Amino acid sequence: MFGWIHGLRQRLDGGAVNTGEDRHTGGASGETHEGTYGDGGHGDVRDDSHGDGRDGAERAARRDRAVRAAVAQGLVGPAAPVVGLLDVTGIRESAAALRAAFDAVVAPGTPVLHAFAVKATPLVAVLRLLDGEGIGVEVASPGELALARTAGVPPRRIVLDSPAKTPEELREALALGIAVNADNPQELDRVDVLVHAHGAAGSAAPLASPVGIRVNPQIGGGSIGATSTATATSKFGVALRDEGAREWVIRAFLDRPWLTRLHAHTGSQGIPLALLARGVAETYALAEEINARVGRRQIDTVDIGGGLPVNFDSDAMTPTYAQYARVLREAVPGLFDGRYGLVTEFGRSLLAKHGTVVARVEYAKTAGGRRVAVTHAGVQVATRTVYAPAAWPLRIASYDAEGRPKSGPGVVQDVAGPACFSGDLLAEGRTLPPLDQGDYAAALDTGAYYFAHHYSYNSLTRPGVYGFVADGMDGEADASGGDNADGVAFATVRSPQTVEEVVADSGGEHAAALTALRAPGHP
Repeated sequence: MFGWIHGLRQRLDGGAVNTGEDRHTGGASGETHEGTYGDGGHGDVRDDSHGDGRDGAERAARRDRAVRAAVAQGLVGPAAPVVGLLDVTGIRESAAALRAAFDAVVAPGTPVLHAFAVKATPLVAVLRLLDGEGIGVEVASPGELALARTAGVPPRRIVLDSPAKTPEELREALALGIAVNADNPQELDRVDVLVHAHGAAGSAAPLASPVGIRVNPQIGGGSIGATSTATATSKFGVALRDEGAREWVIRAFLDRPWLTRLHAHTGSQGIPLALLARGVAETYALAEEINARVGRRQIDTVDIGGGLPVNFDSDAMTPTYAQYARVLREAVPGLFDGRYGLVTEFGRSLLAKHGTVVARVEYAKTAGGRRVAVTHAGVQVATRTVYAPAAWPLRIASYDAEGRPKSGPGVVQDVAGPACFSGDLLAEGRTLPPLDQGDYAAALDTGAYYFAHHYSYNSLTRPGVYGFVADGMDGEADASGGDNADGVAFATVRSPQTVEEVVADSGGEHAAALTALRAPGHP
């Protein structure tokens, strides 16, 4: 009965899906490391309008105009030395590209939910913007769920994933009608209790919430261990290759007619398209096996996670959603024939290219013969880059004191942050136009997992975040030689944190709590 599934596994194990070229360069530094992205051997980047050089140039032109306008309007400067900027036009374009890519490969009428991974950019205004562009949300904590609900995302467009859901979280999600992916047998036991209370146990009648199980196909990791979620010992999901695990999953569906989804997420940055596709194919094969054992189409939706890696080397968006969708259709054609609904959970790939951290250069100095630009952006806004620079290098752009792009011969220099440890560097030994006191250093491609994830080292304040749009985006320079800052409008996404708020977050209202503390029975 399952001979075709065995054949599919043999094909996958034999590496029949091409991996393409996997590399990641560190932008201006010219450094490289392996395994970050690949196009799967399918198509040229230029065959997708969302990934061609023209679009990259337009994004860069919008960014340059926004930086100059932010300086001119005082959003960044001596009084606000670091800021996050979000390109609203670019975000809308990415959302449209995602929808179009999967619309092109699924059968007409197939239910598809694209759910943005809130952890990538947990900002309410971003979630509201994406919701308006037809993108739901994937949440992994009570806080993220609260952000989604504040943004007005309807429960039917929310998916709850987390390896540590509490009973109360599960109860709330099921009461609201939010989709839930159970991570492990113990969590499924908790869901059982809630479903019995709901009165749906043993019934084929659907719950208000679609419920599924997350599985780990254990097919291996990519070049960044911390973002590889399908390894043999990953903390996520039911490990399918462990003894008895696959049969347990099948039995779980046989015993629970209200289980209707299967979920897997192979990984993120550092995972080539071929490995992502293999994870999806393994999940699809399991769904087919379960439905055959049940004797009906009990699993009606496959959640394929996200994980499309981002090119941090240039302004080009590679790989594209269209490329990935084509790789998936070739690897798993049955998933796209209309029998299964689809859920995706992309995060970084939707937002990364559309964010920029802009920081004022407070001092320019030399040490050991090397220039050092001391800025106000470091570990507090780029934690991964500072602590793991080989895995998370960022491109840095130089702007003058008026926010105009700097040009001229490059100079080897360090771009340092404000925190009190020597490793607080956005870039080390990078060749850039020299950054002088009062200039601005911009960390590019930081719209996901950067300025929205503040790390309060040294009690540094959280920067303000502003979305921007620009009219007449033709990329033309003005008469003074810089990109025209006129016609750029900003909206506050998150207000800059004040020092008073830092004190409050640090327990200022409880200042006397420890000095007044006495053991019971002691005056």
